[in-house]
Amino acid sequence: MTSEEPVIRSPEWPAPSLFPIFLKLEGRLCLVVGAGTVGESKIEGLLAAGARVRVAAPRATEAVVELARTGRIVWEARRVEPADLDGAFLVIVATASRELNEWVFQEAERRGVLCNVVDDPRRCDFYYPAVVRRGALQIAISTAGHSPALAQRLKREIEEHLPPEYEHWVEELGRKRQRLFRRTMDPERRRRLLHRLAARERFERFLKSGVGNRESGVGKDQPGPSHQALRRIPSPESRAPNPEPPAANPTKVHLVAAGPGDPDLLTMKAQRILGEADVVLHDDLVTPEVLAKVSPHASVFNVGKRCGPKNISQEEINSTVVAYARSGLRVARLKGGDPLIFGRAGEEIRALREAGVDFEIVPGVTAPLGAAAAAGIPLTERGVASSVVFLTGHHSASRARSELGWPGSIRPDTTVVVYMPGDDYAGLAAELCARGCDFETACVIVSGASTAQQQTHVTTVRELPSAPRLPSPKLLIVGAVAASAVTGTRDTLLPTPDLAATRP
Repeated sequence: MTSEEPVIRSPEWPAPSLFPIFLKLEGRLCLVVGAGTVGESKIEGLLAAGARVRVAAPRATEAVVELARTGRIVWEARRVEPADLDGAFLVIVATASRELNEWVFQEAERRGVLCNVVDDPRRCDFYYPAVVRRGALQIAISTAGHSPALAQRLKREIEEHLPPEYEHWVEELGRKRQRLFRRTMDPERRRRLLHRLAARERFERFLKSGVGNRESGVGKDQPGPSHQALRRIPSPESRAPNPEPPAANPTKVHLVAAGPGDPDLLTMKAQRILGEADVVLHDDLVTPEVLAKVSPHASVFNVGKRCGPKNISQEEINSTVVAYARSGLRVARLKGGDPLIFGRAGEEIRALREAGVDFEIVPGVTAPLGAAAAAGIPLTERGVASSVVFLTGHHSASRARSELGWPGSIRPDTTVVVYMPGDDYAGLAAELCARGCDFETACVIVSGASTAQQQTHVTTVRELPSAPRLPSPKLLIVGAVAASAVTGTRDTLLPTPDLAATRP
């Protein structure tokens, strides 16, 4: 697919009949005419495919000059000549001269060389598709030049449903396929086995094994691919070399729930918004797997204020969100769990309203639901627990836990969920007992719910002070329902409900 604006074809132009094909360019000579920014991107794509690249252009970008200096391409610093097409498998033309483009196209056609003139579908033997890549797995999308923007949108939507672990799973499938073909067996039986290996259930099993995560680095303590941890977020004016003027009407800001960590627990709406956003500001609790759902073209900033020095204040976050929205950019404010529960969403909502910026809240799976599912327990149960109370254990030196608004008494039929319990388990146990909890009331600590780092530990209020200090983020669930929880890691726990597959 070329990079042109949407093409309006006259009625007499028949719709092109395209033959979808993937070409092997390893070692083949490819000519690029023009070495500006567009030509540079075409050169990089050809090199990635293993092609031998010859460039003909009087001038070139710094990147192209460097490629020539290091011997990765041959650059003829002059206008293209007929001899440049000698031995070429294909030619890509990326110049602003209509006359030159037409001449190269005619010369290529005369020689039987495939040609693509950028931004001119009528002078293209082939189009550049929008490509979804997961290692050896490639999905190409073409609109035959009618709407590259549509092809890019469809690419983003497909990417949302193909996690990065597919790259390593495809490699594993390739190894298993080779082993099967080395064995003597009935062809029909081999075909059935290959299809069974490629089933969705097999991929989910591969994900749960953690092999894909370990090989791709997903889930490690590292930022996502486009993640930036900044002390100061750049203003909209400094985001790009040539910023757009302020929009007449600010765009809508989306406050998006990232869920407890597993990207499969994101709502479909949340995934769509992340794929369309220009700017994403997220907190520390958002996992790399969730950030992988963000469009690769978006600017992503970590504005977390958890554990240690705060790089940015809440007021600065509010003003930055407003500024980006007023500049016409699509802003997603991404928060771990659900922003409406201990997510400071109220402050950001007030700031948006005061600034006259429209907003929409995209709710999601809350941290307590993710934690309860991880522990394999309900939060309510008939005859056992008829109410749930959400509390926070976070307090500062200037504010004791007794001032956090905990209820004066906790009934036996109430499930208590404590967000951010910290490591002062003795203090938590004392507060629970002071409010009527029996010493033998069951508790479960859930760390990293729904992620590869998930851990649970079951105890009682009496034994809580001696419980292991599991890493944050974590929740404490207290009540009779916790008695049936299972201690262990995600790999060792008994099968637990899959929230994404639950039906009413």
